[in-house]
Amino acid sequence: MHAFNIKTLAAAGLTSALFTSPVSAVEIYNQGEGENKAVVAIGGYVKMDIRHVNGDIAYQDYWVANYPGGEPTETSHTGFNVRESRVNLKVDYGDITGFVEIDFYGGGGNEIISNSSNPRLRHLYFTYQNWTAGQAWSTFMPVRSMPETLDFGGPFIGEAFMRAVLVRYTYDNWEFALENPETWGDGDIGTPSSAIGLSGDDADADESIPDLVTRYTHTAEWGWVAVAAMLRQVDEGGIDETAFAANLAGVINIFEGDDFRFQVTGGKPGRYASAAMTPDIVRNPANDEIEVEETLAYSFSFRHHWSDTLRSTAYFGTAETEVLEKKRSQWGINLINQVNKHLKVGVEYGNYAIDDEGIIAVDSDYLQLSAQMSF
Repeated sequence: MHAFNIKTLAAAGLTSALFTSPVSAVEIYNQGEGENKAVVAIGGYVKMDIRHVNGDIAYQDYWVANYPGGEPTETSHTGFNVRESRVNLKVDYGDITGFVEIDFYGGGGNEIISNSSNPRLRHLYFTYQNWTAGQAWSTFMPVRSMPETLDFGGPFIGEAFMRAVLVRYTYDNWEFALENPETWGDGDIGTPSSAIGLSGDDADADESIPDLVTRYTHTAEWGWVAVAAMLRQVDEGGIDETAFAANLAGVINIFEGDDFRFQVTGGKPGRYASAAMTPDIVRNPANDEIEVEETLAYSFSFRHHWSDTLRSTAYFGTAETEVLEKKRSQWGINLINQVNKHLKVGVEYGNYAIDDEGIIAVDSDYLQLSAQMSF
């Protein structure tokens, strides 16, 4: 949420977190001259959440668009969590910049004794002039239109959200990218090239063509608006189809410091939208055939500054699928106090609901208290 040279990174679609912050990274090294001059900075934040969840859907540290399954059971659970905290490192050699970031949602550990958590790679990429190569936010994802929330990520259900290993070229307001292909829903584990690889029925036989993504962003005094398009080959599960999806997003400045943020995704985005809600390919219960799922997802939010230090965001996100008729939504409202440049505290209340076809509708409310120290 903070970083070094936010303007440059945001223009390239590489903002390492969801919003800007008054904090710049801490410069820890600056030596050399010319092309050999190295500047190293460390950044990140420590965030603690106290979260209470009550309702039919069991506790999660944050809501994604998933459905845990099982019979609806009234639940009430309070959890303490620091795993959203992160550390990033930036290295500059003139017009070459490298960036790496981790958080602590890598699994492992328990709440019995150690409360350990494994690090998880979020970003690892470098930029050179107009080029970006490595793992970063997908070009299809409009990072700056996401609302400021205490729930990690907010309404994932209504957003295009994904990191990808990619190669991207930026020219003025245009971005063009080749991104890693992956078909979710054919039973694979998505890592056929890890370690020594897989063979036989365990390997992805196809996925030979990268996903093609382009984005155009128009910026004006009133804010900005962007449109992205994605073309990809879905050739697993016995089908071979070209899938298309589009995303429209923007931020409209309303009053001084206030803004309205929105995004809409349609077509066949699969794993690119509504995180974990639907696979790329599904079996149609009406005819028992494998099809590429269609999704319509959207979210919007309004952020208001009550004073120089106090602000609120109200948000809503929802998504529906065509074949399996899934329907899920999330809303929330918060109050955040910027105590000083490095510390903010806040409270957020919201609801996550699942109303898929063929199941009993379920939902849960949550109340979250958060404190975040940025560096």
